[in-house]
Amino acid sequence: MSELAHQPDILVIDDEVQIRRLLRLTLESAGYRVREAETGALGLNEAAVQRPDAVILDLSLPDMGGLEVLRHLREWSHLPVLILSVRGEEAVKIAALDAGADDYLTKPFGGGELLARMRVLLRRAQPAGEVSVMRFGEVEVDFAKRTVTKAGADAHLTVKEYALLRLLLQHRGKVVTHRQLLREVWGPTHEQDTHYLRVHMANLRKKLEVSAGQPAFLKTESGIGYRFTSAE
Repeated sequence: MSELAHQPDILVIDDEVQIRRLLRLTLESAGYRVREAETGALGLNEAAVQRPDAVILDLSLPDMGGLEVLRHLREWSHLPVLILSVRGEEAVKIAALDAGADDYLTKPFGGGELLARMRVLLRRAQPAGEVSVMRFGEVEVDFAKRTVTKAGADAHLTVKEYALLRLLLQHRGKVVTHRQLLREVWGPTHEQDTHYLRVHMANLRKKLEVSAGQPAFLKTESGIGYRFTSAE
């Protein structure tokens, strides 16, 4: 019997067939859906197209290093990443965590520990203290499934648009500054790139608001930032 009411998608990026098979058996027995990629390039493509809930990433891949994969991933995504590697040196673990990994597990590993770490990663990915589904107007945001629909149809948000919306919903009713939005969604080197926000907020309003020119939910605080409000 599945341990999970919702089946999160887990992307495994590892070139060892035996490891992928073991991970699939372990994860699927606990109620997860599993996708596989045997190279870094395939893994990055799968992550971009399928938007999994979490990634299990090996450091030694045939086409590029796992840290390189992780750095590319962190250019556009904040999804949870668990490093799985035979290398247990402290310096390697620190490098992986500094590059953006959320956790590190050394091979060989126990299935129980793997599942426990995955549960922790997925819990951390949820907005703290929030219900899993939020609704406003005709829009429904399901944080567990990472989906956004309007009037029952997929709103087709990009990764950045989803991250921006989620951050505003986490702080609903409060003004989130340009700098905070840019730092959280694009990274600390983009804190001055306010044109990114203008473009993505305009797209979000077109996709979610009844009238993009007169937004009811995604409000501009002139010269400061943006605010989500569900009551006027």
